[in-house]
Amino acid sequence: MITVVAALIRKDNKFLIAKRATGDQSVLGKWEFPGGKVEFGEDEKNAIEREIKEEFDLDIKAKYFITNNICKYPSKVVDLRLYECEYIKGEFNLHDHTNYTFVSKDEILDYDLCAADIPLAKFIKEIK
Repeated sequence: MITVVAALIRKDNKFLIAKRATGDQSVLGKWEFPGGKVEFGEDEKNAIEREIKEEFDLDIKAKYFITNNICKYPSKVVDLRLYECEYIKGEFNLHDHTNYTFVSKDEILDYDLCAADIPLAKFIKEIK
């Protein structure tokens, strides 16, 4: 099982999602809460802060764990762990995505999300 962390970043009561430009066919071109793999021995909060810096050139602060989803893809099993994060500074510079947007909780399920992100989006829609 691969542990992957994802960031829930808010702006004006909307949530950041980004469209994948890299990865296998099951995620390519789909929308996601941005994040990435936790490296061996790495703290999950440090991992999400590092991944957002690498993928967007943004500085964020991981606040707390929200929820997770274990998803079976054809080639792997992913434990996707969503963290509430605070934007600190930086301008968007896309490295692993073709686009990004901020969506309301009512709009989030209108996007073609990665399979692992759909239960997280449903949770956000109901709770947040």
